[in-house]
Amino acid sequence: MNAHSLEKKLNRMLYKLYPGQFSVQVTEDSIVVKGFSEDWNQIVDVCQRCVTKNSPYHVVNDIKFLNHEPKQMIVPHKTSQQYDQKHYDVVIIGAGISGASIARELARFDLSILLLDKETDVAMHASSKNDGEVHPGVDLPKGSLKQKYVVRGNRMYDRICKELDVPFYRRGQYVGFTQAWLRPVVEAFALQRRVECGVDDTRVISAKEAFKREPNLSKDIQFVLYNPSAGCVSPYGLTIAYAENAVMNGAEIALNTAVLGMEVQKGKIVSIQTNQGTIYPKIVINCAGVFAEDIARMAKDRFYSIHPRRGTDLILDKKANFLTKSIVSTKTLGQQANQHTKGGGIMRTVEDTILVGPNAQETYEKEDFSTYPEDIDAIIARQSRTCPKLAKKDVIAYYTGIRAATFEEDYILEWGHHTKNLYHVAGIQSPGLTTAPAVAVDVSHAVVERLRIYQEVKENKAFDPIRKGIPMLRTMSLQERNDLVGKNPDYGIMVCRCEEISKGEILDALRSPLKVHTLDAVKRRCRPGMGRCQGGFCAPLVAKMISDEYQIPLEEVIKSTDGSNLVYKSKKGGASH
Repeated sequence: MNAHSLEKKLNRMLYKLYPGQFSVQVTEDSIVVKGFSEDWNQIVDVCQRCVTKNSPYHVVNDIKFLNHEPKQMIVPHKTSQQYDQKHYDVVIIGAGISGASIARELARFDLSILLLDKETDVAMHASSKNDGEVHPGVDLPKGSLKQKYVVRGNRMYDRICKELDVPFYRRGQYVGFTQAWLRPVVEAFALQRRVECGVDDTRVISAKEAFKREPNLSKDIQFVLYNPSAGCVSPYGLTIAYAENAVMNGAEIALNTAVLGMEVQKGKIVSIQTNQGTIYPKIVINCAGVFAEDIARMAKDRFYSIHPRRGTDLILDKKANFLTKSIVSTKTLGQQANQHTKGGGIMRTVEDTILVGPNAQETYEKEDFSTYPEDIDAIIARQSRTCPKLAKKDVIAYYTGIRAATFEEDYILEWGHHTKNLYHVAGIQSPGLTTAPAVAVDVSHAVVERLRIYQEVKENKAFDPIRKGIPMLRTMSLQERNDLVGKNPDYGIMVCRCEEISKGEILDALRSPLKVHTLDAVKRRCRPGMGRCQGGFCAPLVAKMISDEYQIPLEEVIKSTDGSNLVYKSKKGGASH
């Protein structure tokens, strides 16, 4: 169907549903939706209705959201000229799992690489606020980029995590069905996934077999779709490891660095304006998550839109660890569900805690990480169908992340349509963690091939794929602990009682290749504050260690972001409030 016919068809459809409220204009690469609404969910619905499958057009949302002013991106207070007038072969915008993994892959070549992010640490948005599941890829649309990369990415995890010294476990995934008559349908589906999509190990097992492995599953379950290749990893731990290995191999990382504007001349990004100076790139990779569309707009290359989607996860007390040894969920035909979420589940994480969720809610806010009581209640109610012994009283913490979805519900991995030195890595939502290793390889190769048009690009012969992580005393035998303490007594000084984290581990985090200065950054690297008391005991001790290590006043130590200072006043003699 040509652009004119498609435009007429979509306008007829919208007029029938919403007379006079919305309209469509089809350009060379986009379906631009215009109009007005006071309801954000309606705006999302209208744009999703305009998605045209198997077409080159992406949906762009130009609908005016009435009574809502566009929220400005939160930018760091810090300003400097640290990166002013610096030139790089590649600048990557966004230090989540996509940006960090691409930086590490590009470090295999002799290139100047800058990975920048506006936050105080890597993995501060979706890459730290997800459940950490490494998906098997059984439920993704055939032919999508998600499906293309998920199986390949899943298969890379054992090697990648071994190289980067990141814990990874193939716990397996059990999807229970409560209607026995569906079994032939699900068996046919599993066969199709094995034959056509490469998910080799997916299969249907009996409820009896599932109960032997997972005795706390609901007895309403009649059979189970079992996916042995499903696994779990720490999403922020892997992102940190990728970033550290990139730095070890010559890449630079600029934190607290926000993109404020771009100079584009003749279809090429000439410079990037940031709060830390003007940077001159040869190639720009857009890994900005929920801000990918904003970066595309700055680069005069906006041909898609991002609609943020909230997802909340719950963390349970370790006394609830009996619930599952793997990843479990339930599906029921006719059960009301969001078609754009896998529905969440209950999983045992790499830290041997139980995580419940996520849900999925459309939102206008790109940086509102609030968690609402109704979300917690809904998650508990839904997942209790899988494990009836799940109890709200066992929830000790929760968090909410914002996913960066396109209206096509697929990735955008391509060169700019109008700006020739810009590569988009956008719309990376679930299963973005799983696909990241494979996507990084292909994106880095595409970028290197483009650079080779203009310059010689050699391999980095000094590239070392091995990164050594922080020792984890809580996982060691008594003899291993004693040996470590014998070499360094700091490992014998316990700082976090809940998680058994020593002074030595915290110092390792502070002295890692990617320097960290916040309480939460230390927490993400070695877990002080993640236990039952949520830092009530250890937070002041960790803050003092940060102050001592970096020789900064205790008043300047922050929990996570600007303004989250832990101490507001020092008493005479050095004590603080």
